Amino acid sequence: MSTILQPEPSPGIPVEAPPIPELESGDRLTLEEFRRRYEAMPHLKKAELIEGVVYVQAPVSTDHHGHPHIHLATWAGVYESRTPGTQAVDNSTVQLDLDNEPQPDVFLRILPEYGGQSGRDGAYTSGAPEWVGEIAASSASYDLHDKLNAYRRNGVREYVVWRVFDREIDWFVLKDSQYERLETEDGIFRSVVFQGLWLDPKAIIEGRIADVLTLVQRGMDSEEHSTFVAELAKKKKT
Repeated sequence: MSTILQPEPSPGIPVEAPPIPELESGDRLTLEEFRRRYEAMPHLKKAELIEGVVYVQAPVSTDHHGHPHIHLATWAGVYESRTPGTQAVDNSTVQLDLDNEPQPDVFLRILPEYGGQSGRDGAYTSGAPEWVGEIAASSASYDLHDKLNAYRRNGVREYVVWRVFDREIDWFVLKDSQYERLETEDGIFRSVVFQGLWLDPKAIIEGRIADVLTLVQRGMDSEEHSTFVAELAKKKKT
């Protein structure tokens, strides 16, 4: 059998690398290949790898995503402002495992130096944040299916999905490796992990952000929040 010889490149002439394919929803990729393609597309605002499948977010609307998103992020940011040892993060990549690299709309974590369960891998958060919030269209969204399973399996302790079209908020708490729905008390969600993190779902759904922020301030004025902050301080690594 004859051997086909490839011509040697001429000296001084650079060999062009093959182009990097763009990410497309439905692609099944390894984490390494997903990250390689994503980093080669700086114009792309949001892409996620969920259970080995790529999801590229289409342009989002002001009313059905952008506005609810900023309200949820503001609420989480206010909580961080009075809770040393926590970090509220907006729309950033999280390295969960080899098949999952989501980009949550909002997440809240206990910093690793204060005993938190997530860490850092270069510029990214690695491991599961304690609390994750997503803005979804409806119960048909992958946020309540494949992504929920990925968060559950990786140990996200509280997972909140705001179903904008349904005008509902689901708050899940991890118990015995399964998510259970958190019930409201007097119409208020009270975080199990982040003491004093209180949310009035009706107020935030109706866009009454002043009422939402007043309530979370009340939560942070509570004795349970003071105790939580003191416990975090004791865990801080010097």
